[in-house]
Amino acid sequence: MKKSKSLLLMIALVLVIGTVLAGCGGNKANNGNAAATNAPGNEGSTNTGTATGDEKLAADQTLRVNLTSEPPTFDPAQAQDSQANTVLKTMYEGLTRMNDETGQAEPGIAEKWDISADGLVYTFHLRDALWSNGDPVEAADFVRGWKIVLDPNTNPTAPYAYQLYYLKNAEEYYTKKVTDFSQVGVKAVDAKTLEVTLKSPTPYFLGLLSFYTYYPVHKSVEGNPKWATNKDTMITNGAFTLTEWTTGQAIQVTKNEKYWDAASIKLSKIDFSIVNSGATELLSYKNGELDRAGNPNGEIPSEQLPIVKKELPNEFVSKGIAATYYYYFNTTEKPFSNVKIRKALTMAINRQALIDNITLGGQLPAFGLVPPGIAGVDGEYRNTVKDSYFTEDVEQAKTLLAEGLKEEGLTALPPVDLSYNTSENHKKIALAIADMWKNNLGITVNTVNQEWAVFIDNRQSQNYQIARAGWTADYNDPMTFLDMFVTGGGNNDAGYANPEYDKLITDAKTNSDLAKRQEDFAAAEKMLIQDDMVIMPIYYYTNNSLTKEYLKGVTLDFSGAVDFTRGYLLEH
Repeated sequence: MKKSKSLLLMIALVLVIGTVLAGCGGNKANNGNAAATNAPGNEGSTNTGTATGDEKLAADQTLRVNLTSEPPTFDPAQAQDSQANTVLKTMYEGLTRMNDETGQAEPGIAEKWDISADGLVYTFHLRDALWSNGDPVEAADFVRGWKIVLDPNTNPTAPYAYQLYYLKNAEEYYTKKVTDFSQVGVKAVDAKTLEVTLKSPTPYFLGLLSFYTYYPVHKSVEGNPKWATNKDTMITNGAFTLTEWTTGQAIQVTKNEKYWDAASIKLSKIDFSIVNSGATELLSYKNGELDRAGNPNGEIPSEQLPIVKKELPNEFVSKGIAATYYYYFNTTEKPFSNVKIRKALTMAINRQALIDNITLGGQLPAFGLVPPGIAGVDGEYRNTVKDSYFTEDVEQAKTLLAEGLKEEGLTALPPVDLSYNTSENHKKIALAIADMWKNNLGITVNTVNQEWAVFIDNRQSQNYQIARAGWTADYNDPMTFLDMFVTGGGNNDAGYANPEYDKLITDAKTNSDLAKRQEDFAAAEKMLIQDDMVIMPIYYYTNNSLTKEYLKGVTLDFSGAVDFTRGYLLEH
């Protein structure tokens, strides 16, 4: 326990320093569903080094890693999970990149930019960069990509469309109050100049621009809605191109020699296997078939974490990250539309016992949504706004359950379906929580395992009762967690609708008074958790991984998102 507190203190200190820097440069982005992703001032940053004169590169620069599930899409407008984020970061680059060492946004496709005195107009000057087919990357490519995200007629609509609501008239265009896209605050002044106008000053906007929803798309996507499902029609502008894609088995990306910074890329290829067994992934790592294993794209079985920590101390890394693991309640379906029933279920589990006996990764019990490591007005948000929204209290839970059932005209809660995506660790957590609910409340729970794409589709359409979820920060601000739950939000899988909550989020987005803005966040989080119990917080993540000592240059940002592009392999 003492060790966990010391680790958290160290995490907090480093993250506070990083978030101060991020206030000037913005921060990076992920739907943390494997936390997409829903991740990512950067205590979570792990830089395995850069080449020196004493190091010799391996002749074969093929990096081998695993994905626990296949990315549902490689369309930046439709992506919303950590698996897609991991691969998309190798293939695309936005106006900015996230420097995982400093926690600041740095030039990407934009070589430089100017910001107006009122903080509303950003003028980006694009460098000479090429698409993988040799076409120049132009300002119009960003306009095209953002228009697709905001197009209300896109089918399905972009889940992350709200991330572009910072632009003038973006929300109005998405909701069809404005029909002329030229009224939205993005304009190609010429081929190399992009002008962006915001509706209000946004300190973290430069960091947002490194997020995949803001990526450009090539003109060839026009008229081809299935362009992102075929490697032969994917033209990219990042460090790698998609060269192999065997559905359900493997993905390969190969160095893009036309990438503007190709000289900095040492890897020739990255081979992603797709295996949803943590035991198999760990065995493959130990057998030398993988160069890295574990979070965020892979998984180490929880019961193996204490073992590999002892066996491979020079390769095992556990770091706190800005991410939260929780369960969604389908608030649109009875009896989970009853807040007392939601509160009873939330209060009837023992989070520390779950961590000590099941997850085994040094996670921290969560009693709120916003995790440690997210910036507030003075230092961390979580240090000022405590997550004391509820307590674990079985007797109170029994009372609330009885009251809620009575209000619903029930004498007992019917069997509950608890859904999770295929993962050994998610399964163990679900079974443990189901057992706590049965023992403490007498509830029968059916645990339902679903393949990732099916699981996401069911959750988005509210075709579930209770479902696991995780969210990692897309940028370093409480907004990245709290704006998910506005009415009709693309990632509001709980179906929550509360005009008072919506107003708090709107006010926080437009308020330049940072102290008042934090008050709005605190009030919104209290409403979401304490008052309405829309979700059941479980724990704040740690990122647990194994990396071969010969693999260098791979970084993790504060949210736990991994960047393989600058990695390289030494002789071994």
